[in-house]
Amino acid sequence: QVQLVESGGGSVQAGGSLRLSCAAFGYFYGSHYMGWFRQTLGQEREGVGAIADDGRTTYADSVKGRFTISQDNAKNTLELQMSSLKPEDTAMYYCAVRFGGYLGLRVTEFDYWGQGTQVTVSS
Repeated sequence: QVQLVESGGGSVQAGGSLRLSCAAFGYFYGSHYMGWFRQTLGQEREGVGAIADDGRTTYADSVKGRFTISQDNAKNTLELQMSSLKPEDTAMYYCAVRFGGYLGLRVTEFDYWGQGTQVTVSS
């Protein structure tokens, strides 16, 4: 069983920065991929960025150049550095992990999810 706990959300003005963290608990077996997703009320959850256990990353076009995902495999933590935030980045942010597969952002292919942390960007 894997448990994911996000932290670091909050409120910020447009143009500001926030850093989200995700602590992972449990046994990670084989290859795995961790990702950040976000969801606003009434909208589908969407991928933000993901990272493979070898460090390869992928990002949604909407956040490229502004968000950076990183991980510490020894500490089982995942982070998301968000810069140049826009009001449209306002959402609940979730971290997730999948075992096996490939590096991607398809929501349905991730196995475990955290409870989320709210990010609010005001104009």
